[in-house]
Amino acid sequence: MANNGPFGIDPEDFERALREAGIEVRDLLGKAAEYVDRTSVNTLAGLLGQFVQPERTRPAPPEDATAGESGSGVWAIYTVDETGSARVDQVFPSELEALRAHRDNTDERRRVRFLPYGVAVSVLDAN
Repeated sequence: MANNGPFGIDPEDFERALREAGIEVRDLLGKAAEYVDRTSVNTLAGLLGQFVQPERTRPAPPEDATAGESGSGVWAIYTVDETGSARVDQVFPSELEALRAHRDNTDERRRVRFLPYGVAVSVLDAN
């Protein structure tokens, strides 16, 4: 028992079991190779097709995408003063950049909004 290790398995028995398992796996792979050689390529493609899923088609974006989805505008950080009128402080090309610049904000009057091109800043007014 002392020579068999902590689990009571003789190292020679363990090596023999692994060797036999390796031989069986090698025989199995040999039989599989013979089968593939006998069959046509189409059968092999059919077998592989069971494991590989075809690419799924993605739906096309809607025809009437909004300005925010199409990206035709800017992200603005603006402040609304006591009278309710808005003043743009900073402008960013992406929402992520605007939110990163605005993350440490403590002023309740300072906000972030998407502003499409061609729209006046007065739409941001609180009135």
